[in-house]
Amino acid sequence: MVDRVAVDIGGTFTDVVLETGQRHVTTKVLTSHAQPATAVLQGLRQVLAQAGREPSDVGVVLHGTTLATNALIERRGARTALITTEGHRDVLEMAFENRFEQYDINVDRPQPLVPRHRRLTVRERMNADGEALTPLRAEAVRALVPTLTEGGVESVAVGFLHGYANPAHERMARDVLAAALPNLSITLASDVCPEIREFERFSTACANAYVKPLMSRYLADLQERLTALGVVCPFLMMTSGGGLTSVQAAREFPIRLVESGPAGGAILAAKIARDLQLNRVVSLDMGGTTAKICLIDDGEPQHSRSFEVDRSYRFRKGSGLPVRIPVIEMVEIGAGGGSIASVDRLGRIQVGPQSAGSEPGPACYGRGGRAATVTDADLVLGRLDASRFAGGSIVLDTSAARAALEQHVDRPWRDASQVDAVPAAEAVSEIVDENMAAAARAHAAEWGKDMAGRTLIAFGGAAPLHAARLAEKLGLAAVVVPEAAGVGSALGFLAAPIAFEVVRSRHMLLSAFDADAVAVALADMRAEAQAVVGPIATGELIESRSAYMRYLGQGYEIGVAVPTELSAATLRDAFDAAYASLYGRLIAGLDVEVLSWTLTLRSDASTSTPTTTVHERSHAPQLIAGVRRVARETLAIGDRVRGPATIVEDQTAIVLPAEYDAHIDRRGNVVLANVVLAT
Repeated sequence: MVDRVAVDIGGTFTDVVLETGQRHVTTKVLTSHAQPATAVLQGLRQVLAQAGREPSDVGVVLHGTTLATNALIERRGARTALITTEGHRDVLEMAFENRFEQYDINVDRPQPLVPRHRRLTVRERMNADGEALTPLRAEAVRALVPTLTEGGVESVAVGFLHGYANPAHERMARDVLAAALPNLSITLASDVCPEIREFERFSTACANAYVKPLMSRYLADLQERLTALGVVCPFLMMTSGGGLTSVQAAREFPIRLVESGPAGGAILAAKIARDLQLNRVVSLDMGGTTAKICLIDDGEPQHSRSFEVDRSYRFRKGSGLPVRIPVIEMVEIGAGGGSIASVDRLGRIQVGPQSAGSEPGPACYGRGGRAATVTDADLVLGRLDASRFAGGSIVLDTSAARAALEQHVDRPWRDASQVDAVPAAEAVSEIVDENMAAAARAHAAEWGKDMAGRTLIAFGGAAPLHAARLAEKLGLAAVVVPEAAGVGSALGFLAAPIAFEVVRSRHMLLSAFDADAVAVALADMRAEAQAVVGPIATGELIESRSAYMRYLGQGYEIGVAVPTELSAATLRDAFDAAYASLYGRLIAGLDVEVLSWTLTLRSDASTSTPTTTVHERSHAPQLIAGVRRVARETLAIGDRVRGPATIVEDQTAIVLPAEYDAHIDRRGNVVLANVVLAT
């Protein structure tokens, strides 16, 4: 069995896991934003040294990163232009022509990644059936070259009206531009998002073009440095849809990486849910910058085909940059260990979404940070072992944490004769917990799901510190904290399948269903997915197909699993079942239309090396009570800890309030039970 390495670059920490045999060696190092590969190599050297392994022993590297997401949020991608159909340059600003906050007259709309002066047009036109009404002339595209050169454009998105139905014009424009400007990065909307609805398609193409040069340089640099270290092996990237893909595909479609880290966490939580036979789960992935919450039913997280980056208005839907990519559905809020606490003009404590990140980090890091953060609050409340934080790589400064909380929270918040960091720390912790609880409730309600009766699975460096209180707020009786929870997303990469999804918009009424045309389209889609997955996957590949359908005249469609025996009748039965399950009713007498088809090809995830193992008991079960702090490595299967207590490990700590008991199960998970709610 070859050694495997999983790397997750977050906004604050870079997590590295080495899986050698049945053993996991883990580390957390501060993310090096200027040169992200530096932290990756630093963490890799550490885990190899701890395990006594050599770089040549590594058989595969699995990688997820927030670099693409951060580039979009911080607007530090490439200088990008959009070339589109004459008369449609303002599609990016027109967007959906709605208001995501109806009653705010000063609402700020998301600014397009490409400003108007770099949105260029040419005369051409396809109709919805892919027929060329106005042919594209190569001279028209060539005439744009001086404008691109003078504007210092590094990357171009090409998106023509109805290009999803026939990409010939977009490909012709690519060929002309590539011949004239060989160093120009080019993204075709028909490649990255071949679906109807031009705003989402153009927005996705522009986002891909915006981050493509940055991600291409980073991945090339990382591969080169890994090779120089002696790590010469397959290198796979985690995608936002929960599958692994090749570096080549990632460099071509980096927009598919925007939620790669959180996707790994959801994969881990789903695996734990299946291992423990938990049918209804909510996962909490709380790191240094954000908290991610995902609902998992019957061992599978919910998937979606759309995502918004950088929701700027209280995380309200519609206030972000929309991209159409395969993604695991979750809610992400600015609530992490580095989230900054402050007091507003009305005397209210606010926590996040701004984060201290890794540079300079929370005040307690001793790296020049002055802002008060959630980590500072946790340290002041005694939840963190100052000498073991991040495996002992950072010795936390309690005095600095107290000073920051007193100055930035307690003094402007309370009218007290003497400042005190403890009430401020308690308030900061309570607010961030309530922010996460509110986000979880809203997310469940948005998808028509209930929180009651779920088990909370907590991972990420900060999640185990806050999981018990969050579960209490949500009325959940049980919490599971897996082994190596502090690097949970990286562990999830080790359980992920190799996969790639292909989408095509092919409008068709069921009353005029053309089975032969659909069969040809699906065969082409499988060939495209096979070209990505085939060279890097081993064993049998599993194919899944979905159709996005709606009643004729409706505005939005639902995903329907395509039956094996494909016909108008079987597809109608599948639509009726999916629609009734979602809405509780059917509409008689209406025709049904298919807008898009998706096909996913994946390896069998069950062939992956397990990320958790069954442990043997090393001593007779013991009950630990009346002890404030317990080292996790001293606990064995069957041991119980009675709250209040803190279970400390290298990358995190588990806070056990007075109303909780915990035990160690056979897979090494710490299972917390609220004895009050349980009764």
